Amino acid sequence: MPAEGRPLDFVDVTLRDGHQCLWATRMPTSMMVPVARRMDMLGFKAIDLMGALQFEVCVRYLRENPWDRIRLMRDSIRRTPLNGFVRSKSLISFNLVPDEVIELWIRRLAANGIDRLTLFDALFDLDNLARSIRIASEVGMYTVGALVYSLSPVHTDELFARKAQEFVALGVDAVLLKDPSGLLTPERVRTVVPAIQSTLAGRALEIHSHCTTGLAPIAYVEAIRLGVDAVQTAISPLANGHSLPPTERIAAFANRLNRPVNLDGAGLEEMAVYFERAAVAAGKPLGKPLEYDPRQYEHQIPGGMMANLRAQLSQIGLEHKLDEILEEAARVREELGYINMVTPTSQLVGTQAVINVVQGERYRTMPDEVIRYALGHYGKPLAPLAPDVLDRIHQTPAARLYTSREPEKSVIERVRARFGGKISDEDVLLRIMIPEEHVEAMLAAPPLAGHPPSVATPLVDLVRALVTERRFASVRLETPEVQVTARARRA
Repeated sequence: MPAEGRPLDFVDVTLRDGHQCLWATRMPTSMMVPVARRMDMLGFKAIDLMGALQFEVCVRYLRENPWDRIRLMRDSIRRTPLNGFVRSKSLISFNLVPDEVIELWIRRLAANGIDRLTLFDALFDLDNLARSIRIASEVGMYTVGALVYSLSPVHTDELFARKAQEFVALGVDAVLLKDPSGLLTPERVRTVVPAIQSTLAGRALEIHSHCTTGLAPIAYVEAIRLGVDAVQTAISPLANGHSLPPTERIAAFANRLNRPVNLDGAGLEEMAVYFERAAVAAGKPLGKPLEYDPRQYEHQIPGGMMANLRAQLSQIGLEHKLDEILEEAARVREELGYINMVTPTSQLVGTQAVINVVQGERYRTMPDEVIRYALGHYGKPLAPLAPDVLDRIHQTPAARLYTSREPEKSVIERVRARFGGKISDEDVLLRIMIPEEHVEAMLAAPPLAGHPPSVATPLVDLVRALVTERRFASVRLETPEVQVTARARRA
């Protein structure tokens, strides 16, 4: 079917990837809830809300219960699907978790309001996802299989087409071409998108690319011309930079290409104003376009990881080593079998590169996670490792410890037993995923309110402050368009 005239859907990523890339995932729920009902009416195909990283940040840094976030957002967002994530056979750390934990995770996401699930495996070992896809389908979730885009001699159009076909065979409802490092170019889109489309048997194809090189909006234009069914974007204040393209701009492109867009333009403007004011009130940066950097195509480090790497090197006085570390990262990635540069495997590359540079000797020290990866603990590597590196790995004492990739069993029942069975499934999962001291601190914090205050409504805050002053019985505000009177409640 020709692309021209076909509607184009939009998946909003503001509430997950937008602030993950620009604000280190630090958007509080109190900033989300006041705009949620309006977002629900804007015509998005889905709203991306929660991955395992958002769970960790909620607990560890914001002291918010992530399950409460889902429930509060679901109360306001009634018609638009909310998207969650499954990351292969791990959730947050590099450690594999038992299948029973993954199954409980999926079932509790669904029960609390997540009705769309995106699944990916960083090694393209899709056997790791088969059970999760089946369970998600059983509980009525719309499933999306994500193909992580990377560049190497093995990342051919044929590879992406074959993996898309494997996802279809596993029963997903849609396939996502996910480009976390912003590597897609218009030229590559013209070959890889048709290759994937040829395998989908009627499933939808979505595209997700970050603006790290500045090329994502142009890549989206080519994908729209070629008939992708949906694009993933962020509202303009949380777009660009290391985030994704701005919704408003891509919607305008689509209209010019005769791809109808079912979005409320006025509502998008309101959403943009809200988040701009919220960012300013909270002292958060606004997304800005980045200059093109050709080195991105060598090291391929995702934007969020790059920001963290710079900060960590600065903290230990090694920021002058950044260029050397980036060069080393490109070498390490190749030697480790052209790893896809996405969490968690991109951290393997970055950590090993830093160690090699700081120690001045390559692979003198190797993290246990690199050893486990090389031995197939996480799944089959996409390409063979460099023989000399693999030899060094086999000679390490730690290599003998990782002959099995089976995770421990019955962890759920052990956690339940510690609390005499008086613990919810949601709390069990938090205690499995996140260190207990952070879970306890989160549970001790005040619970999220049903309608938390917005940081971006100065007028409302002014009225509230005035009417709570004992010397004011009422406050009246007048403009040519509206008159409002607010009266204080008296005991």
